Amino acid sequence: MPEPPKKDETANGQPEESVAPDSNGAPPPPVIALEVSPPPEEANSLKKLSIELPNDSVPVTSMGRKDSVWSLGESQPPEELEKPIENPPAEKPAENPPTSTLLSERPVSGTVTVGGDITFVAKVEAKDLLRKPTIKWFKGKWMDLASKTGKHLQLKEIFDRNTKVYTFEMHIIKAKENYAGNYRCEVSLKDKFDSCSFDLEVKAGGSQSIDIRSAFKRSTDGQEDAGELDFSALLKHREHKQQDDAPEVDVWEILKNARPDQYEKIAFMYGITDLRGLLRRMKKIPKEEKKSEAFAKKLDPAYQVDKGGKIRLAVDLTDPTVDLKWYKNGVEIRPSPKYIFEHKGTERILVINNCALNDDAAYSVAAGDEKCSTELFVKELPVKITKGLEPVTTTVNERIELMCEVTEDGAPVKWMKNGVEIPTGVRSRYRVKCEGNKHYLVIDDASLEDTGTYSIMASGGSSEAHVQVDLKPLKIHQDLTDTKVLLGKPLKLQCEISPGNVPGRWYRNGQLIQETDRIKISHKNRVHELSIEVSSLHDSGDYTFVPEGYSHSLSAKVNVIDPPKVHLEGLNFIDNTVTVVAGNKMRLEIPISGEPAPKVVWMKGDRVIAEAGNRVRSETYVDQTSLTIDITEREDSGNYKLVLQNEAGEASASIKLKVVDIPDSPEAPLVPVVGGDWCSMTWEPPKYDGGSPILGYYIERKKKQSSRWMRINFDLIKETTYEPKKMIEGVPYEVRIFAVNAIGVSKPSEPSKAFTPLAVTSEPTMLVVDDVTDTTVTVKWRPPETIGAAGLDGYLVEYCLEGSEDWVPANTELIDKTRYTITGLKPDSKVFIRVKAVNAAGASAPRTTQHAILVKEVIEPPKIRVPRHLKQTYTRRVGETLNLVVPFMGKPRPKVTWLKDGQPTDPAAVSIRNTDCDSMIFIRKAERSHSGKYQMKVQVESHEDTADMDIQIIDLPGPPQMVNIDDVWGENVSLSWTAPRDNGNAAITGYTIQKADKKTMEWYTCLEHYHRMSIAITELVVGNEYYFRVFSENMCGLSESATQTKKSALILKDDMKLKIFEFNDHDFNEAPKFTQPLINTFGIAGYNTTLNCSVRAHPKPKVIWMKNKMVIGEDPRYRMFSNQGVCTLEIRKPSPYDGGMYTCRASNDLGEAQVECKLEVKGGFTFYELMQRGVPLHLIDKYMTETKVVEEDK
Repeated sequence: MPEPPKKDETANGQPEESVAPDSNGAPPPPVIALEVSPPPEEANSLKKLSIELPNDSVPVTSMGRKDSVWSLGESQPPEELEKPIENPPAEKPAENPPTSTLLSERPVSGTVTVGGDITFVAKVEAKDLLRKPTIKWFKGKWMDLASKTGKHLQLKEIFDRNTKVYTFEMHIIKAKENYAGNYRCEVSLKDKFDSCSFDLEVKAGGSQSIDIRSAFKRSTDGQEDAGELDFSALLKHREHKQQDDAPEVDVWEILKNARPDQYEKIAFMYGITDLRGLLRRMKKIPKEEKKSEAFAKKLDPAYQVDKGGKIRLAVDLTDPTVDLKWYKNGVEIRPSPKYIFEHKGTERILVINNCALNDDAAYSVAAGDEKCSTELFVKELPVKITKGLEPVTTTVNERIELMCEVTEDGAPVKWMKNGVEIPTGVRSRYRVKCEGNKHYLVIDDASLEDTGTYSIMASGGSSEAHVQVDLKPLKIHQDLTDTKVLLGKPLKLQCEISPGNVPGRWYRNGQLIQETDRIKISHKNRVHELSIEVSSLHDSGDYTFVPEGYSHSLSAKVNVIDPPKVHLEGLNFIDNTVTVVAGNKMRLEIPISGEPAPKVVWMKGDRVIAEAGNRVRSETYVDQTSLTIDITEREDSGNYKLVLQNEAGEASASIKLKVVDIPDSPEAPLVPVVGGDWCSMTWEPPKYDGGSPILGYYIERKKKQSSRWMRINFDLIKETTYEPKKMIEGVPYEVRIFAVNAIGVSKPSEPSKAFTPLAVTSEPTMLVVDDVTDTTVTVKWRPPETIGAAGLDGYLVEYCLEGSEDWVPANTELIDKTRYTITGLKPDSKVFIRVKAVNAAGASAPRTTQHAILVKEVIEPPKIRVPRHLKQTYTRRVGETLNLVVPFMGKPRPKVTWLKDGQPTDPAAVSIRNTDCDSMIFIRKAERSHSGKYQMKVQVESHEDTADMDIQIIDLPGPPQMVNIDDVWGENVSLSWTAPRDNGNAAITGYTIQKADKKTMEWYTCLEHYHRMSIAITELVVGNEYYFRVFSENMCGLSESATQTKKSALILKDDMKLKIFEFNDHDFNEAPKFTQPLINTFGIAGYNTTLNCSVRAHPKPKVIWMKNKMVIGEDPRYRMFSNQGVCTLEIRKPSPYDGGMYTCRASNDLGEAQVECKLEVKGGFTFYELMQRGVPLHLIDKYMTETKVVEEDK
């Protein structure tokens, strides 16, 4: 059976605060644990709130702030409201801003009766405030009243501009009992804050019956009670369940008969939320003690007994036959020598002998179903000291024993040293033992630290004594001696003192020496020894041995000497050579060692370098020496010697100094070869490379007239030759060189001599044989495509017989023309011919004929190449110059004859001049008689060729023969005229009609380019009399004179009468008729070509163009125009594929007509070009085949 908790512990083992019963004997109120169930989503975490309900007799200050306890409707006693309320530090808000004084008038606690009104006022001075402060009213600790305003609560704010004071008021109207409680007012402004708490007491108006459930029930939500100062609405909302009609329940009786731990459950069951008020009212209700049925006399509430004493616990039973059981802390007590049960009539006694501290417990006795309990307090008697501690004086390493006697055997005591409890553990130097009433403190091996005041403390007294531990006298048998040792040799220091068990410490230069792997410290009997296996320079110094606890010490000096050494191995100098750039500062630091410090001498050759030198000097320190050269020069290169000396020996070292510099500038470069945009240059390396190998060269160039040098290579050139490129031909240049080594770039060399890049021309082009005779060959060519800045001085023609490689110059001097005849050739020989273009840069590559040329004259049939403009009628005006050139071909030179209209031309009228390749007909001043059909005949032996050309010389036409006024009516005049006798050898293209008023005779044009020979002139001025005249017009222009009407036409005024003539309408309908046919035309590939013809028809005909009998549709390569009967077909950038027969067809309702012509396009396209133009493959194949056939025919 588990042991019940003690009287000072709760069930969970936590200590419980004991509260004395109040004056009326009522027990103290219990501690109530309120468990608040969380929402469903937080059901796994149960929040537990413990509320301790204090007794009325406890001061309010010990309860904390009143607003920390829930108060839902019960007012507090007036005596509590008058007491000040102190806020515990733990309950102050941690995050509130620092308080300051803002409230000039604070709200004051007040009292109001139920149903009455009360007002609380707070004032804030606004003289130093920049803005309106913020005020909040709270009830309790956290309920903000701003959300509770309504018919029972009103908040107001007033600002007085004169006094600059803010007044804040809280009005409570028709107060209820649950309005009572603690209130708080908070004022804040930026970083300022102030608050004030006050209380409200609501007194009942008169005595009335109390309904506990109505007094402590929740206030209704909403409706007319909204705005009451009840925060029960903030609790978790529970749905109201409809209660069945049940008899009235007296909750007071239930609470009176219930245990304190059931109060919470009963309060929630019956809707009571003001637990504090409920418990206070329960305290005021007098309790009726029940009369026990089993006990006539119960146990007293508490008993007290001294430790070791005896106590009697007695009860008187009403029925002595009832079984009785005694319990200690809930465990039944069995009879024993310690616990004795006695029976005296109805009295039952429990005797507890020799009470100990464990007898201090809660005891209870059970008689049947009834039980009564009490508490037993065991009082412990003080332990007194009968014999105190005695002072002790001893020396180090002796045994100390302190003894004390007390009144009780085995009584607990506490040993202390200098007021601090002495540890008595297993590892402690102190041993504590107890023999009966005697207590001992033992120190086996005393030390100086054990000196002090020792005390023993018992419950009834204490005793103390002083312990003094002194040292034994020190005696020196062997002192330390001064020592000198070589570096690296062992070092040993030894001394002998007594007493022998005294430890000591070694010091070097005042610093404690710790034992390490290198340093060994030993102590054997009276001998103390310090040994160092391998000595170092740091081991030199003053050594001291100090015995522990003694003021006397032993001292000696140790000197570690070391021969001088020069440490060059850590400087990473290859072959002990130091390289430095000329002009820089050189500081060479050499580590040295030696003890004592050696004397250092720097030498270069036989010259000693002084420490006080200017540019070159030496410096010496403890562990190094340095050689400094402020500005190094080439002469500083050489071997330097370092000598060290001290009493332990001598050392020396040799160091080589190499001063490197940028190389000397190279000599001026040479430019032996010059090209079109390049040149070839060479140079020699510099005489002095600066002490470092030459890594390469930089090259710069500039135009001779410029002063700006431009680097042409950014990567070093290793060789001493280079070919600069991308120069401008014909511009003089200069170049210079820079040498580069590891130190830097040298100064530039002298510029080279100026040179001008010149290039030979490209080879001549299109070298062809122009003529061949039995002894000569004539060739011609075209100039080179690229000539360059050097220009072109001339051409050199050379020939070589077939089978030979000897080229013979045909001209001794350069020729300017692109045609040359080589003479003196052997008939029937075969030669190769080449041509070179020569300029200042030399001769170009030759252009050579592809095949050998046979020196033999060849007959070539003549062929006339009629120019395009002569294939149609060639028209010129009278008086203009006529100069026609018609080229032809044929060998030997053909015979040319001209005929006009089948008759030989008149040399007096026409001048003819013939050459080897063309014939020219010249007429200085053309006349109409020169018009006609000319025929040109070219004949070579039996071969001939002819060509016909039409020449038309035109002139201005004559005026019309007669102009008549046919009729005059209203404002209109009808005119007619006849064609001129002389049309100027050209068709009449129109007429120009003019009118003139008889009064002024100033002529005005009525109509121009009129085609018909009758017209009606309208819109004439009534009352005027007019004359009319007509000019004829052809392609040369208007006739020089005009034919005027003989009579005038008078435009009558009123009562004009129109004489209506009867005439038949002319029928203008006409079938299409081409007045100008299409003419065979030659076109050039890539250039637009047009085909023109003219047609006359009425109504307007429909014109259709066809190629090779196929209608030309919406092909974008063709454009068709029709203007005033002139039909035009434009072929955009034709190709040989566009050649063929073209037809123009015109048709209307009266018939149709068509004309044809042949178009031949010169200059072919390649297969690739035709594919790019989108020509179908079958047409490309047809075109390529036709082209090949045409070439074979030629």
